[in-house]
Amino acid sequence: MIGQLPRSLTVGGTEYRIRTDFRDILNIIAAFSDPELEREEKIYVCLFILYEDLDAVPEDQYEEAFRAAMQFIDCGMEPDSKTRPRTMDWEQDETLLFPAVNKVAGFETRACEYLHWWTFMGYFMEISDGVFSQVLSLRQKKSKGKKLEKWEQEFWAANKDICVLRPRLTEEEQAAKDRLNALLD
Repeated sequence: MIGQLPRSLTVGGTEYRIRTDFRDILNIIAAFSDPELEREEKIYVCLFILYEDLDAVPEDQYEEAFRAAMQFIDCGMEPDSKTRPRTMDWEQDETLLFPAVNKVAGFETRACEYLHWWTFMGYFMEISDGVFSQVLSLRQKKSKGKKLEKWEQEFWAANKDICVLRPRLTEEEQAAKDRLNALLD
């Protein structure tokens, strides 16, 4: 129905209540980005967080439940199967992202008791100016191999800590990197 925010998903002909607060979905997205988790673990974490009573969902319907979850996370759209360069990281960009969302929303979204994921994403999609949109624009240009204008190059150089997306490393990879850095110091 037009204008209704979903609070349940249908799997195998049965409706299951889901957690719809934006913080729950951001936790799922964080799990998807965790290099320590295997694909199956990420799927289980998604289902466990999203479905209020995952035990009620038959295990042979987990695949369908996951597809429904992904469609919900994508705000009702069919998930895009194209692989695109990563230009954003919800966790790394948190300090830039929330002020931008809050500006659109007109209130501190993190302070409200509940905010539906689709509403949060509506605010997110309307971000039009500010530091977050500037950083995102520069990342997108670089990912497409476009040349940055002089002022953009200067901004990038002066703000590398917020512009450059850090790779996600496993604990083992990070330990190896730290050992190598210690040898080079």
